[in-house]
Amino acid sequence: MKDLSLAAEGVRRIAWAERQMPVLRSIRERFEAEQPLAGYRVSACLHVTTETAVLMRTLKAGGADVVLCASNPLSTQDDVAAALVAEFDISCFAIKGEDNDTYYQHIEAAVDHKPQLTMDDGADVISVLHSARREQLGDIIAGMEETTTGVIRLKAMEADGALAFPVIAVNDARTKHFFDNRYGTGQSTIDGIIRATNVLIAGTRFVVAGYGWVGRGVASRARGMGAHVIVTEVDPMRGLEALMDGYEVLPMAEAAKIGDIFCTATGDKHVIAKEHLASLKDGAILCNTGHFNVEIDIPSLRGMAVETREARQFVEEFTFADGRRVYLLADGRLVNISAAEGHPAIVMDMSFANQALATEYAVNHAASLERKVYSVPREIDEEIARLKLITMGVTLDQLTAEQAKYLASWDEGT
Repeated sequence: MKDLSLAAEGVRRIAWAERQMPVLRSIRERFEAEQPLAGYRVSACLHVTTETAVLMRTLKAGGADVVLCASNPLSTQDDVAAALVAEFDISCFAIKGEDNDTYYQHIEAAVDHKPQLTMDDGADVISVLHSARREQLGDIIAGMEETTTGVIRLKAMEADGALAFPVIAVNDARTKHFFDNRYGTGQSTIDGIIRATNVLIAGTRFVVAGYGWVGRGVASRARGMGAHVIVTEVDPMRGLEALMDGYEVLPMAEAAKIGDIFCTATGDKHVIAKEHLASLKDGAILCNTGHFNVEIDIPSLRGMAVETREARQFVEEFTFADGRRVYLLADGRLVNISAAEGHPAIVMDMSFANQALATEYAVNHAASLERKVYSVPREIDEEIARLKLITMGVTLDQLTAEQAKYLASWDEGT
């Protein structure tokens, strides 16, 4: 890690996040009493943030032997990494800004822990286990996957018959993607763009590539700040939904000519490709809020530039031969967590509650789980939603016996 002397600041910030994570706190209290993870080794590859620290402490409270490494070279908060090691006795391999070789060395260190359970944000630990550490596959009970991109990779592995152990798709829990992807990423992406550039969002043409849950959130927040939002899509249903939600829908080839700020949120490669880069206006800002930095064709961007320089922290300026300048934020990596702090803790409370309870579920049901990708059980999802509402002071109505009977019957009509 970068510097153990940062630990005190990390402890202070972790405590702030923990105050806003009451569901995970309640799970930790139960875990401390019941020790459901006692004797199990967990290797986690997640963004090293204050909220992740609260999850790691929860797993440890449940008896797990935990090791954490970063799931993105720019997402680590160095003071949090220091606090985990110095104050909470949790091994952590992560340095903000680490190069690619160091990034994978840290993943290897996490795999050296010989885990029985894995926890990924992007499936990198699972990929290393399946490629370079196949001798360890038989020791794995199950894995947990946090993000859309990772789930896509894992479902492809399952379809090919390559997946060697069961994985629970935490990302697909409704209390995760409805809230984390839409509200968490939506707000924190705008936060990252503003912190990096200090631009005014109002009055800009803001192009959102992809109208999944993340794209919906980003588009909503950009419009709320006064931007004219343009959505690009390949899926006709999502394109239609964006149109009905009041956004302009264009192909990227057209949007590239008029956009001021571009944010990719698809999980796919070269969504902003070389031909789009050639059409950009002077001053266009490019960023990504998908997991990997492949959504923007960065190699082509570098090849087209006659000059590059760091304009601000996390802002790289590319000057083209005709004098146009284009700005890439955070090396095309997750702008919300590279240039800002990521999701608000109140949202991550639900996401990481899913991680903790999915881990417990995997241990309890290990004998019956097959080598496939599973959704988070509905009862876990609903319990997290119930606990969240309680912590927010919200009470719901309950069905009367008459109402429950009516919904379950077929013989009552008009």
